[in-house]
Amino acid sequence: MRFLTYSMTAALLIALGSAPLAAQGTSLTLSGMNAVRGLPVEIRADQLEVDNTTGETVFSGNAVLGQGEMRIAAPVIRIIYTTQGTQRIERLEASGGVTLVTAEEAAEAQSAVYEVEQGTVRMLGAVILTQGQNILSGDRLDVNLRTGQGRMDGNVRTLIQTNP
Repeated sequence: MRFLTYSMTAALLIALGSAPLAAQGTSLTLSGMNAVRGLPVEIRADQLEVDNTTGETVFSGNAVLGQGEMRIAAPVIRIIYTTQGTQRIERLEASGGVTLVTAEEAAEAQSAVYEVEQGTVRMLGAVILTQGQNILSGDRLDVNLRTGQGRMDGNVRTLIQTNP
């Protein structure tokens, strides 16, 4: 399991918000992603594949998605559009080692799925969430962006830095 460096945090800003997890002195939400709604989305990658019959677009090779201050980086970012009515993003899937970063938080995992309509994010596989000097890790992180609730499961560890 690798830890994010501060230089990586500065390079990949992402809007992940906060809601208190009182017992831990930290939070388990990514609500800052709501702050970028309506802003243009920019995606860079080495390759782009589009399948109009399935409503999928795949960016691969050094893929980076940015929206406002938010950044998601992964070897593969797949965007699934709704196939009914107006075409809009239904789900975003990132895999192969995912990094999300904001000015306040950074997260990494093996994969991540953002269900746009439901407002949920699931990160799986060696999840690390860094908030300032505090670090949480586990096997799975589930966050509901609308309710501000989050849950970390499987081999959960927390490192909380106390201020003297």
